Amino acid sequence: MYREIKSSARESFGAFAPTFVRYSEDVLFGDLWRREDLSLRDRSLITVAALVSGGMTEQLPYHLQLAAQNGLKEEELVEGITHLAFYVGWPRAASALQLIKKVFME
Repeated sequence: MYREIKSSARESFGAFAPTFVRYSEDVLFGDLWRREDLSLRDRSLITVAALVSGGMTEQLPYHLQLAAQNGLKEEELVEGITHLAFYVGWPRAASALQLIKKVFME
């Protein structure tokens, strides 16, 4: 059986945006993340890459922690973001590396 993936949506939005919470929990993490064609590890790597590429650092700490839970090592994440620097921009990669450093030092 799959372990539950805790969404931060309920904590962040609760009664303020209940439909968003339901979609986050039921559709995104309950359905999409459970499809068997990709492992949770691969889904985490893709998600982190997409967030870094789009400069969406607000969601990155949560997904870095989830990536670690899904088997990605700090060194692999650092290497992936170093690789992305040449494709998505140095500032985006540097911002992401600052967050990785903070997340893994806590």
